[in-house]
Amino acid sequence: MAVVKWLAVVLVVGALGAGGWYAWQHYQDEGLAEGFGSGNGRIEATEVDVATRLAERLAEILVDEGDMVSAGQVVAHMDTSELLAQLRQAQAELRREQEGVRYAKAIIKQRKSELEYARNTFSRSKQLSSKGNISIDQLDQDRTLLATAEAALQAANIQAVEAEASIEAAKAAVDRIQSNIDDSVLSSPIDGRVLYRLAEPGEVLAAGGRVVTVLDLTDVYMSIFLPTAQAGRITVGGEARIILDAIPDYVIPAQVSFVDPQAQFTPREVETRTEREKLMFRVKVKIDPSLLSDYIERVKTGIPGEAYVRLDPQAAWPDTLKVGRRP
Repeated sequence: MAVVKWLAVVLVVGALGAGGWYAWQHYQDEGLAEGFGSGNGRIEATEVDVATRLAERLAEILVDEGDMVSAGQVVAHMDTSELLAQLRQAQAELRREQEGVRYAKAIIKQRKSELEYARNTFSRSKQLSSKGNISIDQLDQDRTLLATAEAALQAANIQAVEAEASIEAAKAAVDRIQSNIDDSVLSSPIDGRVLYRLAEPGEVLAAGGRVVTVLDLTDVYMSIFLPTAQAGRITVGGEARIILDAIPDYVIPAQVSFVDPQAQFTPREVETRTEREKLMFRVKVKIDPSLLSDYIERVKTGIPGEAYVRLDPQAAWPDTLKVGRRP
């Protein structure tokens, strides 16, 4: 079971309110070309928790922190001894119900034979009674035997239906327990790196207890903050660039994937235009997944850098922000 959450945002930004406005002015002072905006941030990624669906004891963990894992790879096993015992019991119950169906069908066959005999007997009694060869009491007894045989057949048919329904219930119980056993084998839902090992063998975990956290290295991004004037011009899906402090000579291709609809760094109620201009909006800039797949083992989170977004779709990227090695 996998529970998706966002890595806590750790950004390198200026002070709140006026500090955010000062940062914007600072970018302008650096001579950033018209039609572009930028902000500081750190590389982040999506975290996926691999957790147990049931309350069970952890039997073993097959990965350590820092290990690369692929989608579907088994990372841990839960103790299934109790579930296996339940499965054996459910399978035995299923076999019992299957025998019950066979018994019910045999009873139906018997009741049909008895009904055929009662019908023939009653038919003969009617003929003999019409000729005065048997008493009326005997005819009534044979009629009663026929009605009893018909009722017995009907009851046998009902029992057979109930037995077949019991088989379906027993099969469902087997399938449910088998599903729980299958879910006790914990697999990574994504390709990524083990970020945290949250439990150790022998620990009893509650339902939903987390075992490991996997970092999705195909969903890597940087969050920056931009003022109102710029945030209003950004297009989701628009081109962006990222330059990391660790490798400042390379420009990484990215695109805008999210613009926060709610402003930050200012009072909740803003009355003046001057104050509105100080509003800062969070913008998420996502690195090209195809590029990440080529360098997935080298991707790390927490690295600081700067992201640049294009505000004017017609503006040409300056040479210093063209993808690849910077001149």
